[in-house]
Amino acid sequence: MEVLIFFTTLWLLWLISSRWWKRNIILPLAVIGLIYLFITSPIMLALASQGLTFSIPQDTGENTDAIIVLGRGTPLRSGRVEVAAELWKNKRAPIIFVSGMLDAEETIDQLEKQGIPKSIMSGERCSQTTEENVQFTNAILYPKGIQKILLLTDFPHLLRAKILFQNYGFKVIPYASSLPLQWSTIQRLKIVLREYAGLVHYYSQGYFRPRNQEEIANPSAKVSDRLKNWNCQVNNKQKV
Repeated sequence: MEVLIFFTTLWLLWLISSRWWKRNIILPLAVIGLIYLFITSPIMLALASQGLTFSIPQDTGENTDAIIVLGRGTPLRSGRVEVAAELWKNKRAPIIFVSGMLDAEETIDQLEKQGIPKSIMSGERCSQTTEENVQFTNAILYPKGIQKILLLTDFPHLLRAKILFQNYGFKVIPYASSLPLQWSTIQRLKIVLREYAGLVHYYSQGYFRPRNQEEIANPSAKVSDRLKNWNCQVNNKQKV
């Protein structure tokens, strides 16, 4: 409705304006409006999404050592809870591990309400970025011999997360949860474009560098200290 009002107003101004106004004000505004329409269109969303997903392989259906659920905030939590519960009930992995500050405990609680035994769930509540997701997950799960994982997050985030976990030595089967159905095209496009910015930032900072075995087996002092001093682990009595 707002777009219709905008272009109707421009058309009325075009009818009554001088040539200078048409050339220097109204025409540039019309071009900007058309660019905005394209950027926020379903076509743009489809193109941008395709760029993030074309290299993601199809789920092979293989069983794994663990289902890793990455937290991304309340709006995206319920979708991945449903998917994680379904994957576990289909016997794709014996355990579920949830990674993310403000997400781990709440996600585990919601999974328990879905009928998932708390004894097979654990997580960490200290990571605030995707890089920290993999650092803390690796520090906790590597000593337990967990290598082959089902990596669950929303589809825009999946490419960046997959690259990071693979570079920490995990064999990754990526699995995407959907964005909320009630989100508008603009909301969906924002999170997709934000993911492109994340990919550029992570690449420029060297976060996609493959780690050697020494780095994988021995987490940094920062990670080790935080795990210990911040009480990061959730339900750490889980049996593996």
